[in-house]
Amino acid sequence: MWQQSTASQCTTIIAFYKFTELTDVFVLQSAIAQFCKEHAILGTILLAHEGINATIAGSDEDIAAVVAFLHSHAPFAELQLRYTYADFNPFYKMKVRIKKEIVALRIPNIYPNQKTGIQVPPEEWNPVIADPETFLIDTRNNYECELGTFPGAHNPETDVFRDFPAYVKQNLDPTKHKKIAMFCTGGIRCEKASSYLLEQGFPEVYQLQGGILNYLEKMPAENSAWEGECFIFDNRITV
Repeated sequence: MWQQSTASQCTTIIAFYKFTELTDVFVLQSAIAQFCKEHAILGTILLAHEGINATIAGSDEDIAAVVAFLHSHAPFAELQLRYTYADFNPFYKMKVRIKKEIVALRIPNIYPNQKTGIQVPPEEWNPVIADPETFLIDTRNNYECELGTFPGAHNPETDVFRDFPAYVKQNLDPTKHKKIAMFCTGGIRCEKASSYLLEQGFPEVYQLQGGILNYLEKMPAENSAWEGECFIFDNRITV
C-alpha cells in the first residue's frame, strides 16, 4: 500500500525483495535503470535469476511511479513493500546490478520461492522466541548482531552470509534442534537460510515476517522484545 510522507519528511524510502524466477534480467536491468533515472530515484536494486532485492528513495510521487512500473511486470505484481521516511535522501546514486544471487549463500539448488520456513507475523513473534524449545538464530553478521538483537538469540559470528552453511554444519543437528526460529534485518536472509535448513532436514523452521524492521514498525514499544539498535544498509546507518 502506498503511504504519503509528512511535510517534515521529504524523502520516501521503500525496501522490498521477492524470490521469483526471472529469465530476462538484462532487459529488466535496462528498463528499470532508465525509469529510475527519469524519476530521480536513488538507491540499489539487485537482479538475479532468483529474483529482486532493493532499497530505493525519492519523492512520494516518483516512488509511486516506480511502484506502478514494477507492478506492471508480472514477476513483480505482488511485491511486499516496506515504507519509511526521512528528511534527506540516504543514497548518493542509483545502481541496478545483475548478480548471481540477490542474497549470496553460494549453495546450489536452494529455492525460497518453492520452499521456505513458516512466516511469523511480528504480533506473534514474542511467544515463539519465548518458547524454551525454540533455538533462536540471528542470521546477520557479527557486527550487526552486536548492535542489537533479541534476547537469547544465537550469534553465528559470521562475517558474511555465505558463512552461514558452515555455522549450520558445525553447530546444528536436525535430531537435536527440532524447532528453529530465525530473523534478519528485512527478511531476505532468513528466508533463504530457512529454505537451506529445510533442505538439510530440519523439521520445524520459523522466520520473522518482514524481519526486524517490520517488527519494530508493528510492535508497540512497551511490548517489544528487541534490545539495542538495528543496522540498515544506507547512510542512516541504524534505526
